[in-house]
Amino acid sequence: MRCTRQKTLLIIAIIATLLHGESCKTENDDTFVTTGTIVFLSFEGGFYGIKGDDGKNYDPMGLPLEFQKDGLRVRFEAKELPDRASFHMWGRIVEIKQIEKL
Repeated sequence: MRCTRQKTLLIIAIIATLLHGESCKTENDDTFVTTGTIVFLSFEGGFYGIKGDDGKNYDPMGLPLEFQKDGLRVRFEAKELPDRASFHMWGRIVEIKQIEKL
């Protein structure tokens, strides 16, 4: 019986450790900051994307109206959403956390 109790306590300790590790993650772990240019893409009904200066294309969710201007230079903080799908099929889908005009 003692061995079973020790195993149970060990399993509880392992689970508690794993749960604690997950609770310590912050939302900012997945965010990044970069600069780029807003572009209007006319396919799929038309939408605004961001051509990053890092060579990547971004399909932003939640891009404020005042930033929906073709050719506008911006600096933005975003979180990549790899589990999301888009019918645009252009660039990495990101959630804009903060954006400013350059």
